[in-house]
Amino acid sequence: QVQLVESGGGLVQAGGSLRLSCAASGNIISITTMGWYRQIPGKQRDLVAAITSGGSTNYADSVKGRFTISRDNAKNTVYLQMNSLKPEDTDVYYCNGEIRDDDRYPPLNYWGQGTQVTVSS
Repeated sequence: QVQLVESGGGLVQAGGSLRLSCAASGNIISITTMGWYRQIPGKQRDLVAAITSGGSTNYADSVKGRFTISRDNAKNTVYLQMNSLKPEDTDVYYCNGEIRDDDRYPPLNYWGQGTQVTVSS
């Protein structure tokens, strides 16, 4: 059973910073892409940033230059450093991992439970 556990959310004033972490555990053979998504209740889950096992990154236009995604492959952990936070960044942030846990099947998408980020003006 694979689990993704997020940490690091909270309340911060506009202009401040937060660092999110997400650790994958369980019967993991390999992890390809890991990423962060955010979702306002009642709306779709949107990509914030993603990173491949080789280190290639992809960001939503709204966070480019402010957020940085990184990963530690040895620890199966992905991070999201969020700087210059704005009230519109307020959301629940979800970790995602494309994880192979069985050699017989292709990788599956796993999700964390979500962590709340609130930016006050």
